[in-house]
Amino acid sequence: MTLYMPLFRSCTTLRTITQLHAHLFVTGLHKDPLASTKLVESYSQMGDLQTSRLVFETFPSPDSFMWGVLIKCYVWNHIFEESISLYHKMLYHQVQVNGFIYPNILRACSGSGDLGIGGKVHGRVIKCGFDTDAIVETSLLSMYGEMGCLYNARKIFDVMLMKDVVLWSSIISCYVENGEACEGLDLFHRMICQGIEPDSVTMLSVAEACGDLGFLRLARLVHGQVVTRAIKSEGSLDNSLIVMYTKCGDLHSAEKIFRNVTQRHTSSWTAMITCYNQTGCFQEAIDVFLEMQESKVELNSVTMMVVICSCARLALIELYAECGNLNYCEEVLRVIGERNIISWNMLISLYAQKGLLKEALVVFVQMQTQGLMPDSYGLASSLSACGSMSSIQLGYQIHGHVIKRGILDEFVQNSLIDMYSKCGLVNCGYKIFEMIEQKSVITWNSMVCGFSQNGNSEEAIRLFDQMYMNGIEMNEVTFLSVIQACSHLGHLEKGKWVHHKLITGGLKKDLYVDTALTDMYAKCGDLQAAQGVFNSISERSVVSWSAMIAGYGIHGQINASISLFNQMLDSGIKPNEVTFMNILSACSHVGSVEEGKLYFSSMEDFGIKPNTEHFASVVDLLSRAGDLNGAYEIIRSMPFHVDASIWSALLNGCRIHRRMDMIKSIESDLVDISTDDTGYYTLLSNIYGEGGEWDEFGKVRSMMKGLTKVPGWSTIELDKRVYRFGAGDTSHLQTNEIYRILDNFPTLALEQGCDVEYR
Repeated sequence: MTLYMPLFRSCTTLRTITQLHAHLFVTGLHKDPLASTKLVESYSQMGDLQTSRLVFETFPSPDSFMWGVLIKCYVWNHIFEESISLYHKMLYHQVQVNGFIYPNILRACSGSGDLGIGGKVHGRVIKCGFDTDAIVETSLLSMYGEMGCLYNARKIFDVMLMKDVVLWSSIISCYVENGEACEGLDLFHRMICQGIEPDSVTMLSVAEACGDLGFLRLARLVHGQVVTRAIKSEGSLDNSLIVMYTKCGDLHSAEKIFRNVTQRHTSSWTAMITCYNQTGCFQEAIDVFLEMQESKVELNSVTMMVVICSCARLALIELYAECGNLNYCEEVLRVIGERNIISWNMLISLYAQKGLLKEALVVFVQMQTQGLMPDSYGLASSLSACGSMSSIQLGYQIHGHVIKRGILDEFVQNSLIDMYSKCGLVNCGYKIFEMIEQKSVITWNSMVCGFSQNGNSEEAIRLFDQMYMNGIEMNEVTFLSVIQACSHLGHLEKGKWVHHKLITGGLKKDLYVDTALTDMYAKCGDLQAAQGVFNSISERSVVSWSAMIAGYGIHGQINASISLFNQMLDSGIKPNEVTFMNILSACSHVGSVEEGKLYFSSMEDFGIKPNTEHFASVVDLLSRAGDLNGAYEIIRSMPFHVDASIWSALLNGCRIHRRMDMIKSIESDLVDISTDDTGYYTLLSNIYGEGGEWDEFGKVRSMMKGLTKVPGWSTIELDKRVYRFGAGDTSHLQTNEIYRILDNFPTLALEQGCDVEYR
């Protein structure tokens, strides 16, 4: 028979096995127990369990080994009840059960979920003395673990003297699979402390435990164990690490592992698609599926199921979101399945995108009350909502949650920078920026934009220069932010240099950047360059037109502003609130009262309701022109609360035209104003002082106690550098010389024949 064993190993098809079976029958070797046993096993491996059973039943007296092989064949094919039935028949025929049979029959018990039979098998194991067999003990442990009997599994584990990596892996898996991730990780820690080297099977369970707990810092430590111990990262372990990072909210790390897998099998692609689905990134899931097809990797039913899920969710949710039916979006998510992290993330993101910021944050809080820990996707969307509505207290809480869970991937860190910047705490954002070791262009852009939006224009330009010097990739967003910073500073030469680098860098034309350039050149006084950039824009938006209208307006060229406004209407572009604000400001700059009234009254014709800034501009226009009664009537007609800025415009007009009688008539209105704007109180007190109303002067000044005046500052550009000066500033290197000239300025002016007025 030994001569035929290589023939069995060479049988790779059902046909060759049948031919060998016929040959054994002709030669009479089919009566050999070993030959018949190999036939039973071979037919089973080829999927012909019926013939396998027939060979067994036609053999005169099957021995223990043949019974064991047949039972194993049924277990392999997941026919667990029949495996148990064969075991009982074996006992009935009083065939001696050997240690080889027990691991298979215990697997059949766990597979069928029959704990009663499993307990009886355990009893027979003890009775027959196999309870000290390491393989049988491991099988007992696995059976109890798979059926949720952790007490029995742990009892078996604790009494075993020799605990190898297989046994440790089994007990860790038992706890993790039964929802006891913390206990599973504790056992892993004990295993390492006892000097047992983990293998890929151990790390599969450990990675799953980390994912279930959602602790990113711990997940990274586990991944570090895989790397430092050089554990062979096979496909299944790679997939587990991908899922682990996704559950911990670090989609970026999951993507990195996926991209680093040299040979991606179907399971790897499916795992990545599933992870994108679980984080609500349905479009990315579809993109990976398309990439999978291009790679010629074979698809399976699981892959198709998750991709169909991606398409269904993306299509329906986006359809309803675009139509503004967010209630329907919620209904779709409810119908798809139970409220899980995917549906919560989607709702938070949709609310934030549609400007329903309060609703987004409410959903974020509700998510946690349901016991679900948000991932990086949900955290980033919530931080964005906090920033947009300046909810710094909740932003602090989310930041604390991020630190506690160790979710500091690039996605969340950039959102933190953005949130703090929008809440006016740009220095907090910069601290996070400095802690990031590997900064992407998005991170740099977030910080440059944060500085620019908060008036820290010099810092924004400094960061841009740092990017340029270090050869860091720049995109349209980078240039947009630094151009806006140049605009705030009036830094014309730097703006021209940035414009040059934008052109030489080969970046494609961008409407937003061109509009920012138009605005920058106009505010820096180079109207010709502003008009040149504006003319180069092929398809101008309402923002582009508004920027150019404002540019002519701030330089007092009202006719050019009005002409541009009319050209915009002729081109079919409908003005918005900013357009009217700019044209009204232009009218106010040159005192074009009638034109200002006309544009203000025409706003309703375009479906635009005037806001506080529009009213303030008209009040300022009328007040400067001396029509104080008209300005007061405008204030009285306002449909909302009148703030200090609007009253200041009227007061300034009263001061210019010396109308103390007007101030007396509106005194009752002024008493009710409460503001932190020291400029308003300063203006009012100066008016009372100039009119000799010292009692009123004192009252207003007392209102200013506790308020801090924001220091004013000015800039001047010399030799391609911008110098900034504030009241009492001594930071400049030539401070002494500057103050000496200022002290002597009246004398110098008189020597030049200039009139000097002291105030």
